[in-house]
Amino acid sequence: QVQLVESGGGLVQAGGSLRLSCAASGRTFSRAGMAWFRQAPGKEREFVAAISWSGDNIYYADSVKGRFTISRDNAKNTVYLQMNSLKAEDTRIYYCAATLRVVTSRLDYYDYWGHGTQVTVSS
Repeated sequence: QVQLVESGGGLVQAGGSLRLSCAASGRTFSRAGMAWFRQAPGKEREFVAAISWSGDNIYYADSVKGRFTISRDNAKNTVYLQMNSLKAEDTRIYYCAATLRVVTSRLDYYDYWGHGTQVTVSS
């Protein structure tokens, strides 16, 4: 079992930066692939970034590539999403997710989810 709690969301001006954190509990975190997804009201949840348990494999959505960086600290049971050059269209609720299967951009591969943190980018 893995329990996830996101933090770090907030209001920022376009061009600014935020760093999201996802604190995980459970002994299996170090073996879990982790990802960030995001969702706008009335829209489907979409993939943002993913990182394998070792950190060797990292994937990004094209829309955030070059601006966002995912990382993890297994000693702290935490995964991060550094978001730079934020745009108004990045305004979403951001969710942390974990999988004990292969890390992927597919939403249905993730068995554990946080409750989300709101990111609002003003233009």
